[in-house]
Amino acid sequence: MDSPVNLVPDWAKEMNCAVTVCDAEGMVVYMNDKALATFASHGDMRGRNLLPCHGDESVKKIRQMLATGESNAYTITKNGQKKMIYQTPWRVDGKIAGLVEISMVVQPEMPHYDRDNQ
Repeated sequence: MDSPVNLVPDWAKEMNCAVTVCDAEGMVVYMNDKALATFASHGDMRGRNLLPCHGDESVKKIRQMLATGESNAYTITKNGQKKMIYQTPWRVDGKIAGLVEISMVVQPEMPHYDRDNQ
């Protein structure tokens, strides 16, 4: 019988946000269609290490997330678009196996809803 994992389609493949996954050494193991298009000028990064593509501060943050399991979120403006970047470790049997980055275009002014006070 197929493993349940084998039955799940590549749900991130055609999402309208860039999804990039690396292993604990920084080797890119997955990029969805949007990530491939976003980073096309760098070529297909799958099978390549992402650390040389980053500055010293970014490499420090990547290594910190891999060591501590903490997540990182921030916004940027790139090519006239505001984007939210969310980076978080993924795990196998509780052990950090790498990082996932989700990058999505967001509205310049995002609505905020306080669900605690409704």
